[in-house]
Amino acid sequence: MPEISRFYEVIIKLFFGDHAPPHFHAVYREHNAIFDIETLEMIEGDLPSRARKLVVEWATSYKSDLQEMWRLQEFKKLPPLQ
Repeated sequence: MPEISRFYEVIIKLFFGDHAPPHFHAVYREHNAIFDIETLEMIEGDLPSRARKLVVEWATSYKSDLQEMWRLQEFKKLPPLQ
């Protein structure tokens, strides 16, 4: 699964041909979660609240990029959370 960003020990991954709805994966240490790209809600997983907040903050900034990647099925690296 291609890595598209990394920040504060959080790794964001995305791959195509996966199940609906459009989503991305977040990995933080031994924790994993799936986030809906449209709503930015965690739809599966167990991220600690601090990591979850960082992921949502990052995804809010890059939501349109995530939507475009999913729609076009073209990967690109996105900047980390600043």
